[in-house]
Amino acid sequence: MKKKLVSLLLAAVMVASLAGCGGKTDTGSTPADTTQSEDNSSGSSENEGSGQESEAPAESASDVEKPEEITIMIDGTVFTQENAQDQFKAKLEELSGIKINIIQPDHDAYYDVVGQTIASGEWPDVIILSSTYYSGYASEGVLWDMTDAYESSELKARHDAFGSSGVIDGVKIDGRLYGMPSARGNGCVTYVKKKWLDNCGLSVPTNYEEYYAMLQAFTTGDPDGDGVDGNTYALSAAGFIGTEAPYTNYLPEFYQDAHSSFYLKEDGTWADGFTEDSMKAALERLAGAYKEGLIDPTTLTNGTSDCRNKFYDDEFGVFTYWAGTWQTNLKNNLVAKNIDGELVALPPIAEVGKYLDRVPPTWCITSQCENPEGVFKYFIEAMQDGGDTQFLWTYGVEGVHWSTAAETLFAGSDNEKVYAEGEFHGLENLEKEGTQYTKAHIDPWLALVELEGDPKDAAADPDTKASSQLFAQNSVTADLAPSTDEMSQYNGDLTTLKNQLIAGVVMGDMTVDEAYAKFESDGGADWSQKIVDSLNK
Repeated sequence: MKKKLVSLLLAAVMVASLAGCGGKTDTGSTPADTTQSEDNSSGSSENEGSGQESEAPAESASDVEKPEEITIMIDGTVFTQENAQDQFKAKLEELSGIKINIIQPDHDAYYDVVGQTIASGEWPDVIILSSTYYSGYASEGVLWDMTDAYESSELKARHDAFGSSGVIDGVKIDGRLYGMPSARGNGCVTYVKKKWLDNCGLSVPTNYEEYYAMLQAFTTGDPDGDGVDGNTYALSAAGFIGTEAPYTNYLPEFYQDAHSSFYLKEDGTWADGFTEDSMKAALERLAGAYKEGLIDPTTLTNGTSDCRNKFYDDEFGVFTYWAGTWQTNLKNNLVAKNIDGELVALPPIAEVGKYLDRVPPTWCITSQCENPEGVFKYFIEAMQDGGDTQFLWTYGVEGVHWSTAAETLFAGSDNEKVYAEGEFHGLENLEKEGTQYTKAHIDPWLALVELEGDPKDAAADPDTKASSQLFAQNSVTADLAPSTDEMSQYNGDLTTLKNQLIAGVVMGDMTVDEAYAKFESDGGADWSQKIVDSLNK
C-alpha cells in the first residue's frame, strides 16, 4: 500500500509540476480560478461569492453521530482569506454546529501541497479533488467509499428529483462512489471582445478559416483602437495544454477533435489520443499560430490569473474560459478598467462541433477520517440541502458577499449600480475593487439540487444566462478514465513527457516528427500502450 501511495504521489507531483507546460489552473473550472477549475467553477479572487439565517440541522433519528470538529483541505474555489473566509467559516459553523478547520494552499500550488500532504500520512478529513487525481487516490485507498451512505441518503432523493443523478453516475468508479460533486462540471467557451471585432470589421467566425483570419487581424491590425497597428496579440491561455481533464479545453479551436490523453472511443474501447493523427494535426495548427505571433508568447508559463489580468488590460481579445457566471465576471472587470465589456460567446466553430463539459471536481472523505458517516451526513450532504447551507455555499454571507438592502454600488462610475430595497445583489468584491461577487463555491446555474428561494433568475446578468445556455446546448461530457496499476505507475512520467513535447513543438524547438520519435525513444509509446491495455481489460 505504501509503495502504491509513493507511486501515486510521484505521479501527482509530476502532473502538478507541469504548470509551466500546461498552465497553473482550473478547476472550471471554474471556479474563481479553475479548475479548473475555476471554475467551477468560486469564492476566491473573483468569486463566481451565502447564507441565510437558520438553526443548525437537527440530529438524525439514526445512529449517525455528528462530528464535533473536522479538517478540510480546499482550493481557491472556496472563499479565500482576502474574500472574508473567516466570516464564511463562522456562518458555516453556525449552520452546521461543527468546528471547521481549513487548510487552503495557494490555488496554483494546490495539488503540489495535496501530494505532499498525502505523503506525510497526516490527512485531512475532507479534500477537494479534480478528476485528474480523484480516480487515482480512490484506487489507492486514500478515499472513503461513500456509496452506501449516499444510496440511503436524502441527498440522493434530492438528486433524483432534480434530474441530476447522471452527474453522480459519471463520477462512479466501477460502480462505487468516492467523492461528491457539488455542481455540474461546466466547461469553457470562447469569448471574443465585440469592440475588437467591430474595429477590425469582422463578423463572428463560424469555422477555423474564419477564426484564424480573426486571430491574424487582432494581431496585425488595431483591434483595441489605440491608433497603433500590431501592438496586441490575438489570444492567450493558461498553458498549451491543461492540467485537468479534458486538458484541451483552453484552446479548443486548435485541438478540435484531438485528445491529449485517454478517451473512450465510439466502439467502447479506450485509446490514447496523443498517439493519433488528430493530435499531430492539432500540434501543427498550434505551432503555426505561435510562429506567426498570434498566441501570447508567455502562454507556456501563464496561470489563469495571468490570463485574466492581461485580458482586463486589453492585451489580447480572444479568451476561452468558463461558461456562465464567468462571462459576467470578465465583463465587469473590463468595465472596472474603463474598457468596453461586451463579449461575444462563440458557438463552437464547425471543426470543434461541441465544447467539452469536464468531469466535476468532487468533495472526498479520506479513509483516515474517524467518523466518515457523520462527516458525510452533516457536511457533504448538508452542502446540498436545498436550503440555508446550500444558500451559503452558493452566494456567501449576507452583508459581506450579498445584500437585499437599498443601495448604490460604484457611485459616479460607468459601472454604477442602483438597487431597490429587497433586490438581491452581490456586494463589491473585497479583493477586486469595482467588481461584484456573483457566486460562492456552487455556481447556481450548475447546481445539482434545487435551491429554495434561489434569486439567480432575478439577480443574474443576462450574459450569464446566455453563456450558460450556449454551453449547455453545445457541449458533451468528457470521459473519466478509471485508475489502474499501470495508470498509477506510468501516467505521471507519461504526462510529463507529453507536455514537454507539446511545448517543444508549439514553440518551434522540434518538429512533430521529431517529437513523436522522442515519444517512442523515451518510453512514452510503451507506457501509453500499457495503460491502454490495462484500461481495456
